[in-house]
Amino acid sequence: MAALVAALFLVLLAGGAFLPLLLTALPGAGGRLTDALGDPVIWRSLRFTLVQAVLSTGISLLLAVPVAAALHEFRGFPGRNHVLRLFALPLALPQIVAVLAIVGLYGQRGVWSRLAESVGLDFPSIYGLTGILIAHVFFNMPLAVRIALGGMASMPAEYDRLAHQLGMGFAARFRHVLWPFMRPALMSSASLIFMLCVTSFAVVLTLGGGPRATTLEVAIYQALTFDFDVVRAILLALVQVVVTAFAYSLLTRAGGSVSSGFTVGALRPFAVRHTPGGYLAAVLVVSFGVLFVLTPFVLIVWRGLSADLAGLVLQDSVRRAVTTSLLLGTLSAVLAVMLGLAFAAGVTRRAAARRFSGPQTGAERLFGQMSSLILVVPPVVIAAGWFMVIRRFADVYAAAPVMVVTINAAMAVPFAIRLLQPAALSAAERYDRLCRQLGLEGFDRLRLVTWPLLRRAIFLAFAFSLALSLGDLGVITIFGSQDVQTLPYLILQRMGSYRTQDAAGLALLLCVMTMALMMIADRGSEPNRAERTDRS
Repeated sequence: MAALVAALFLVLLAGGAFLPLLLTALPGAGGRLTDALGDPVIWRSLRFTLVQAVLSTGISLLLAVPVAAALHEFRGFPGRNHVLRLFALPLALPQIVAVLAIVGLYGQRGVWSRLAESVGLDFPSIYGLTGILIAHVFFNMPLAVRIALGGMASMPAEYDRLAHQLGMGFAARFRHVLWPFMRPALMSSASLIFMLCVTSFAVVLTLGGGPRATTLEVAIYQALTFDFDVVRAILLALVQVVVTAFAYSLLTRAGGSVSSGFTVGALRPFAVRHTPGGYLAAVLVVSFGVLFVLTPFVLIVWRGLSADLAGLVLQDSVRRAVTTSLLLGTLSAVLAVMLGLAFAAGVTRRAAARRFSGPQTGAERLFGQMSSLILVVPPVVIAAGWFMVIRRFADVYAAAPVMVVTINAAMAVPFAIRLLQPAALSAAERYDRLCRQLGLEGFDRLRLVTWPLLRRAIFLAFAFSLALSLGDLGVITIFGSQDVQTLPYLILQRMGSYRTQDAAGLALLLCVMTMALMMIADRGSEPNRAERTDRS
């Protein structure tokens, strides 16, 4: 019953943004709807959305393959686990913070651009397709590395050991041993990265070079806030849903998951003799990946510390933004965990009915798909739809806290259920029968059995959901006002008014908050020693 209520909630949130719209806005649009279908803005936005997503996906995978292969080959060198944890950080880094760092590195007066100019090279402008691709590769290349490593971790250890014993060179081992396990993981990561790039908002909003570098989601925002063209916003939203539904179908066909790359399977190192050339190549490849991912974080800290942090903290607007972010983020995380637990309970109950054996039932698959509904209807599209619906009956800005909490919670559900469902299934499979025999039900079972077993997963899901909610910019950009401002929204305002020092200080504050939560979630998602012993 709880899973059904959670599913209905997500359906109402996503579908409710469009059904009233079609009944109220479209019939009164008249001939403008037909004219809007030929609007060049719509098709130009669609074309750029697909082009940048394809290029971002291709470049991310092209760079991820050698890094993942090097990390797999030299899995025993010191610092490998730290590299993997570093590659997990971009998963929850707020996009607006990453944009500030990328502009500081590759912008007109950036570190790398000035270095290129000093040796006579002309670095292209960061604003437009170039900057969007750099930002997307920064977010998605580490994700692809972790997914590829997870694919190779599923390979039986005997394959790799036998290949080394037979004296196979790296090229032969990569072709005949590693690639068959890496390829499915890369297909999964390709569809996932493509979807993430299609639904990218903050990166394109801040780095887009005007009408020629506008995606569908940014065009929806512009149609609402600048042109207030409801018909164009509706059509853009519908086209966006079609594109994301197509991308999601590719993801499911590839066997991927939105939370792929969140954990990496453990690999047991064994003694292997490598050539000096192999060591050097691996060091260079991994160093490039580490440098590409680490330098934005270094710049965030450096520029953030050079700002007047004490003065920023004393500003009323900053304190209100931090308080609003923490309050709305906490409520979103609590709601996301509750929805995740509801879906996990529904799946667990149906798995228990089949005695945890055999293929999944249709209801289990349905609840799993429903929990990822937010992937098909992105948050910005939902926010735009509800904005146009609410404005007919009430003050949209008064409804901002409710919409921010609910939409951000729905956005975090696919990640929360990734942590909650395995724990719920494991607890039910091990203790359901014993609880029935002892007559443990209701609150007693929750206190004595369920809570101790799921407590760790619940805290991890809460931390990760809170990190995602703190960094959201899409929903608050549409519903935000002078009365309701979050920290990312305030950073965007300071950037727009050319107060870059203030934006850098606020970015450091937001980065510290989200990264602390992300590191807790990533470290806590690894099995502890007792769990590893139990599995073995």
